Amino acid sequence: MRSLNFSAGPAQLPLPVLEQLRDELLDWRGTGASVAELSHRGKPFMALAEEIEADARRLLAVPDSHAILFLSGGATTQQALIPMNLCAAGETADYLVTGHWSKVAIKQASAVCAVHTVASAEDDGFLRLPEKSQWTHTKGAAYFHVTGNETIHGVELFNLPEATQAPLVVDLSSNIASRPTDFSKIGLAYAGAQKNLGPSGITLTIVSRELLAREGMQRPDIFKFASHAAQGSMLNTPPTLNWYILGLCIRWMLGEGGTAAFEARNLAKSSLLYATIDQSAGFYTNSVAADCRSRMNIPFVLHDAALDAVFLEESERAGMIGLKGHKALGGMRASLYNAIALKDIEALCAFMRDFQMRHG
Repeated sequence: MRSLNFSAGPAQLPLPVLEQLRDELLDWRGTGASVAELSHRGKPFMALAEEIEADARRLLAVPDSHAILFLSGGATTQQALIPMNLCAAGETADYLVTGHWSKVAIKQASAVCAVHTVASAEDDGFLRLPEKSQWTHTKGAAYFHVTGNETIHGVELFNLPEATQAPLVVDLSSNIASRPTDFSKIGLAYAGAQKNLGPSGITLTIVSRELLAREGMQRPDIFKFASHAAQGSMLNTPPTLNWYILGLCIRWMLGEGGTAAFEARNLAKSSLLYATIDQSAGFYTNSVAADCRSRMNIPFVLHDAALDAVFLEESERAGMIGLKGHKALGGMRASLYNAIALKDIEALCAFMRDFQMRHG
């Protein structure tokens, strides 16, 4: 029996995807080999890569003005590559700080270029978004970076910032494909796959062709987005099995109705869990401002921290894993990515109500 996996990532994958992976693992499309054993330069995998790019473009409504790259590694690698590609010597990049991962993005970029903090919500404990009236932009900034969803603090940016002279760069690692996104307003978006798109080890980067033409700073060819785009994301040997599983996830999402359908599902799931927390009379608490409560990652604390270990032990016995909160915050966290069904949240909420009744 499979567990209900509420981990923040690597996260639960759709069961149909795992079943297809199992069925094709030894013989993919009559090749007599696994995808993991096929050359990325061979016709079968080259054709598969084209299929996956077309499906990704369809699912996410990516315009032709933007290239889609399938790159090794995770989002943190992209955070270092972005200033290398978009900043020329002496230029500054603007960053909005909304939580832990915004700060990590700044740490990576600071090793490469000058960074300006547009605004930060740290003094408020990252419980809300920074007031726009407090934002200060750098004149002539190379780009403006925001984090779409903070997995640790549970803060989500539902509306993209209004256009500035600097192109918008967005970390979509934990909310990509969870709802429709207008990529025509984004210069570059990146997302580690291990939350909504597939397994860890591969990242989707969507970048405007105009930004691809930027010279950036001096760097090896392997660190140039334009070089990867010119080679169809095969400048070096890509993580082929991960790419294939990502493609299965994308096709599953298309079959389930696409991003609009998942937005409705994710709203229903998150609303149910927030209602359970808010109606617990303080037994469970989530203090994030209502207008930016994440639909993907919901942290909460119990009224008595001494119950944390009991909650985790009993929830695991009930077949639920991945509920322990990040060490930076403690408490609990439930991640509600696309592969999580409404019935899974109903089961979690029923457990939470029963736990409160027995330990309240």
